[in-house]
Amino acid sequence: MRLTALTTALALTLTGCSAGGGGAGDEGTQPSAGSGTSAPASSEAVPTPLTPADFADEAADIVDSFSDDELAGSLIIGTWSGTGPQTAVDMVEKDSLGGVIVMADNLSETPSAEEVTQLTTAIAGARTKGQPVSIAVDQEGGPVSRLSTAALPFPPLMAFGAADDGKLTTTATTVQAENLSDLGFTIDFAPDSDVTVGPKDVAINVRSAGGDAEDVAEVVARAVEGYDAGGVASSAKHFPGHGRLTVDSHEGLPVSEKSIDELEDSDLLPFQSAVDAGVPMVMMGHIGLPDAKTTPASLNPKAYTALRENLGFDGVVVTDALNMEAVTQSANGDAAVNALAAGADLALMPPDAAAAQDAVAAALGDGTLKRDDLVEKSRRVVAMQLATAAAQQQDDPAASPADPEAVLTEVAEKSLTVLKGECEFAGTDAISIVGGSEKEKAALRRAAETAGLSVGSGGTTVSLSPGTSAEVAVGTAAPWTMRGTPAKSAVTAYDSNPYALGAVAKWLKGDLSATGQLPVEYEGSDEAPDCG
Repeated sequence: MRLTALTTALALTLTGCSAGGGGAGDEGTQPSAGSGTSAPASSEAVPTPLTPADFADEAADIVDSFSDDELAGSLIIGTWSGTGPQTAVDMVEKDSLGGVIVMADNLSETPSAEEVTQLTTAIAGARTKGQPVSIAVDQEGGPVSRLSTAALPFPPLMAFGAADDGKLTTTATTVQAENLSDLGFTIDFAPDSDVTVGPKDVAINVRSAGGDAEDVAEVVARAVEGYDAGGVASSAKHFPGHGRLTVDSHEGLPVSEKSIDELEDSDLLPFQSAVDAGVPMVMMGHIGLPDAKTTPASLNPKAYTALRENLGFDGVVVTDALNMEAVTQSANGDAAVNALAAGADLALMPPDAAAAQDAVAAALGDGTLKRDDLVEKSRRVVAMQLATAAAQQQDDPAASPADPEAVLTEVAEKSLTVLKGECEFAGTDAISIVGGSEKEKAALRRAAETAGLSVGSGGTTVSLSPGTSAEVAVGTAAPWTMRGTPAKSAVTAYDSNPYALGAVAKWLKGDLSATGQLPVEYEGSDEAPDCG
């Protein structure tokens, strides 16, 4: 496998360094110097990309053979509690589920690549009929990194907004997709396609590429191309846009002040760019709209109609997780039925997958859900699954894989953004680290020592928190988290993975000029110099 050796090495040296949330906690070997990607090894023709349309007939044959129970299950991606594959295998076999999603609590605290591949291999082998099993993961990067030490430590999308390099975005997401494919995954619920409004954005923030809709649209399109090239089905989320909302849909129902039509020239632009780039899936968010304030878009037929008709999307529409508090919770499967009736093709993470399958089959039996409609949905889903499976088996003889360490190093160095002070730090040979968590301080110490800096009680004081006085402040999250720092110089790396902190260390030593562009405006952002 292309990246197993690298992820195993990273796992062996990981001891902390968390970007926060969602199981993130990635820290591994220090990145090597250098950047860029390898040139193609030959002039042989690149294979024609495979699309779901190429598998429409095969998908129709498979779906037309389904019983009502199998048809119902094919439209559900389930979740389970606990580690080990057996519960997931049982769900796929007994409930005919279209797939499952692997979350952080399905793995050990510091999982290895081998642990993950054993899990995904067992799940993939559970299907005996023609429909492949979708094995999904929520692996955006940064704070949403469910696989922790088993996967490459990938930065959040805002780092790519700061780097402002479309080719690099595609290369990096190709590397990420290949890593996930090697680990056995067929779906990554990424890229986040929301446009953030900054500090008031409690749910998305650094997961977004930035605050300018056109810039975000460019990053999203390039990321979709990368996931496609790497053989993983991506999903633009959370339609029609969660980034300007001040309520987290995990905890309640946020309501947009603008209708979908009014979002056409702003929040919808990244979704349109994803559709134009050929994204196979769009995730419908749990977002109330002005004319339906108590109904999430995931259960609102008008939202699905807008996605299909206004944006011209003909791929798979998946709900956001149905076990979130924005959706009225019950164990009887009603949410899955209502989502499919509203226009969804896939019901993601209903609280009880077996109950959801029973409820969908019952609704099919009593006419609440029409068989022709569910057959059409299932054909779309199965065609996507077949296309992904074929893409993962397709070998590109002209491709020369990029070096993951070099790529992630380049992303870190190009995204490093000065918030206060000069683009080029004067340089120092010694630092003392104050503020921040013990994990982050230990991670920065390792990065600094690798860069040739002495770390102790003297030298330049470096703070990892905005409230601690120091000569230099280093942010590892959204840039506005450092807006209150008293330090004369401040940078943000957007993440605390070893590549991001390696770039910080090189900047502190005077070996790197920070060229990242601040991707979002907020109160105090005018202090940031133009280092492009």
